[in-house]
Amino acid sequence: MSESVRLSARLDGPDGMPVLVLGNSLGTTSELWRPQLAALGGRFRLLTYEHRGHGGSPAPPGPYTIAELGADVLALLDDLGIEAASYCGLSLGGMVGIWLAAAAPSRIEALALCCTSARLGPAQMWADRAAQVRSAGMASISRQVVGRWFTPAFAARHPAIPAGFVTTLEQGVDPEGYAGCCEAIAAMDLRPLLASVAARTLVIAGAEDPATPPWHGALIAAAIPGAHLRVIRGAAHLANVSQAAEVTAALLSHLAG
Repeated sequence: MSESVRLSARLDGPDGMPVLVLGNSLGTTSELWRPQLAALGGRFRLLTYEHRGHGGSPAPPGPYTIAELGADVLALLDDLGIEAASYCGLSLGGMVGIWLAAAAPSRIEALALCCTSARLGPAQMWADRAAQVRSAGMASISRQVVGRWFTPAFAARHPAIPAGFVTTLEQGVDPEGYAGCCEAIAAMDLRPLLASVAARTLVIAGAEDPATPPWHGALIAAAIPGAHLRVIRGAAHLANVSQAAEVTAALLSHLAG
């Protein structure tokens, strides 16, 4: 494993409150969690961070591994003197959360895994995408990728929201960092780790998610002891954005319960 990267991060909230770490999806920044920040911030000290190459975090040459991305988060917790926290991650953030809960069980108290997967192939697709952004930049994939994050009905009602995520993908994400994260997903198989996750776990899936369909969440929930699955109707990949109220309520009930 390579040395950890010092991630761009922000810790908000008064001392003494329990800490909740928020992990973003591939190609987004911590702005992803804006719909949840006010509600979660009333119960937790919120630690938002950016994956390698996202939102100002360094982008060392790839490929990366999920273990390396997880080690970055552990190093961040160490730097901030946080011994244990709850963790909520969407997509790539959820993959990192699975690794954290399995590799450092004493550090993760409760876990929420949103629209994510323990193994997400085909590997060649991720290799091709990494090669494309390295050669042609983020704009070469941005609209196609963001098109999978929202249902057509939501995008038609709220066109400015997908447009904002396209802008973030093109302007706030480093191609090498994105490519390295793609390669981490290509090589990932977290299925052998699931049974060892001891943290209280909620799995959220978007009923209309083409990127990580609900069966990915069902597999995770079935393998983690005591985990619960919640399928959100009318949601594609960024369920926390398109069905913000329902996802926020589910997260509060689980994480603060």
